[in-house]
Amino acid sequence: MKKTKRLLHATFLALATLGSLAGCAVTSGQSSVGDYIDDKTISARVKTRFAQDETVSAMRIQVETLNGVVQLSGFARSEAERTRAGELARSVSGVRSVRNDIIVRPPTQ
Repeated sequence: MKKTKRLLHATFLALATLGSLAGCAVTSGQSSVGDYIDDKTISARVKTRFAQDETVSAMRIQVETLNGVVQLSGFARSEAERTRAGELARSVSGVRSVRNDIIVRPPTQ
């Protein structure tokens, strides 16, 4: 009896979670919950690559993904950092293209 109750509870929670994703998942230009989740995964992977790289600041550069197209924005301290951020984004699986809108702003002294 306890197992059945736990199974029903787990099933209810899973269905409620899926239902909440379906309600907020599709944004302009996206066709499904899966597309939304894929785009969020791509963005997270790009940010992870930034965090692992010594050249790129994951804190100053924002990443947005829509249908596999990654848009980078924010500020880089050098053209090398801007270029490297684009390279890292392109290297992530699932990325169709990259819009590199990062502005180079050298640090003030």
